[in-house]
Amino acid sequence: MDNRIVDLHVHSTESDGTCTPEELVSEALRVGISAFALTDHDTTSGIARAKAAAKGTGIEVIPGIELSCFNDNHEVHMVGLFLDETNKNFQDALKEIQTSRDRRNEKMINRLRDEAGFDISVEILKNYFPDCILTRAHIARYLFEKGYIKDIGIAFQKYIGDHCPYYVPREKLTPIQAIDLIHSAGGIAVLAHPLLYHLSSVHLKQLTLDLKAHGLNALEAIYSTYTAGEERQMKQLAADTGLAISGGSDFHGANKPSIHLGTGKGHLYIPYSVLTHLKALYNAL
Repeated sequence: MDNRIVDLHVHSTESDGTCTPEELVSEALRVGISAFALTDHDTTSGIARAKAAAKGTGIEVIPGIELSCFNDNHEVHMVGLFLDETNKNFQDALKEIQTSRDRRNEKMINRLRDEAGFDISVEILKNYFPDCILTRAHIARYLFEKGYIKDIGIAFQKYIGDHCPYYVPREKLTPIQAIDLIHSAGGIAVLAHPLLYHLSSVHLKQLTLDLKAHGLNALEAIYSTYTAGEERQMKQLAADTGLAISGGSDFHGANKPSIHLGTGKGHLYIPYSVLTHLKALYNAL
């Protein structure tokens, strides 16, 4: 019997995690998972480092990414797996996305300084978080560590969460564009954590069917925050719509301290068979 487990949704310091790509490999060895997908936001810059660190360890590193998209003004996330991170056209598209994100972050940071009165700027954050791609998580962590807020969650509840006073929406990438971008790099496209979008079951199924018609390959049916009933619901949705199943913790290290690599909140279990099936799907494309 194959008792190996995997984690196909993981973040590093190259986006908004707190573990370096090398530290993720060490953590994977410590907790006993056999493979993980590095799925940083809008960047693949940590993949080569993770692969190098994993050589000779028995840990498989799956090259991936997570892209934020908007569908009818609802933000949804798309995970790409088995990417060719060296694809030039793919990297050029990522640079455009990163430039857009940087513009958005600058607007939010300036509003926090000029309207909310915080001592914050892009330069301050870059010095505070060197060699990182700045995200809202970094803004929240800075506000917390400087004592402006009592916990990181308050930043999203009161200041920079969706529809909060200092929130600035991203320039919109549609889920279909994200699927096409992932496919252009030879990867498979996974709709990430579908229950987090708070859509009705009817609307979620319709979204899934629409995206399947445009090339969606899999659904993240196993996820850290799901109850056993919700996991069954998502597995059934995948079956009903003809999609493969993926799963991941969405590990961010200290930025999501209740989420652990491989086990999520303690009950997450993603068998190696999930990765085997996704590999077969990838090889058949």
